[in-house]
Amino acid sequence: MPNDCLYPIGDVARRTGLAVSAIRYYSDEGIVAPTETTAAGNRLYDLHAIARFELIRTLRDLGTGLDEVRRLLGGETTLRTLLAEHLELVERQENELRARRAVLRALAGQDDPAARVVLMRELVSMSDEERERLIDDFWADVSTVVPDDFAARLSAMRPHLPDDPTATQLHAWIELAELVRDNDFRAAVRSYLHDTFAVGPAAQMTATPVQEFIHSTSQPLMKQIFAAFRSGLPADSSHARELAARLAHDAAAAVGSPMTVELRERMAAGFRLTSELHQQSLDDPEYDHGHGRYLALVAVINGTTHPDQDVDLAELSAWLSVALRTDQLGSEAP
Repeated sequence: MPNDCLYPIGDVARRTGLAVSAIRYYSDEGIVAPTETTAAGNRLYDLHAIARFELIRTLRDLGTGLDEVRRLLGGETTLRTLLAEHLELVERQENELRARRAVLRALAGQDDPAARVVLMRELVSMSDEERERLIDDFWADVSTVVPDDFAARLSAMRPHLPDDPTATQLHAWIELAELVRDNDFRAAVRSYLHDTFAVGPAAQMTATPVQEFIHSTSQPLMKQIFAAFRSGLPADSSHARELAARLAHDAAAAVGSPMTVELRERMAAGFRLTSELHQQSLDDPEYDHGHGRYLALVAVINGTTHPDQDVDLAELSAWLSVALRTDQLGSEAP
């Protein structure tokens, strides 16, 4: 039995589960020095040293690097900091494993071996982090033609690949990654954003007060308007006119303008123009190859409905234009 609570290396190995060679290695590296060394050269360790060995084994089992262990035991970092750093690493590895699992499932679902090889090559050529950076770079480039606030709203339409994506979603990721790197595709999207949102009356819609109204203040009212439109309610019905009147009143208040017949007529004309421009975009083959393709791929990746398929924005804008053009303003005040 060891004396004075000092334990030989064999006992330390049994208590900690470490190999004798590992204990010698950590001692030789100066990570845990022997408490004493006998005249015969045998190493002895006290309970404090054994506790350090047990901590080392736990950290090493968790995949902690030797340099990190050395930093901790040398007092260069704290256990809390080290664990937080390692947790971040493990979570990153978990995400990578999930992506790898999704890739393997997609590959296993391919019937054509040639297609399987092509898909594998495309998937391994770019990491998820690289694709995220590509999207950031893409929006930083193409949105320079519109105001910063509006650009931020546009760039919020981003792809988010699920933990267990289908082969279709993975293919959409691949296509999108290739497209956003293509200079011609970027030029097409930039041109569309400029022509649609940066010139003429439509440019007024990108102003911060208007955007805040559209995406925040008006949301409860817009839900009612969407519901009325989807129900097939005629644009010239009394309820549609009432909703349009409330929209005009709230929009005027949001931009600090008095509610007048002229302002309401301008809004009606603006919605009519928006309808025409949006329809022209949908009818333009270039839209399907540019911004429209981006939205379609994002919808596939995210597993959501394409925005243009949820509500026909051209028809909705035309509906609002008709609802706003009324001579019965007095009976429609909110």
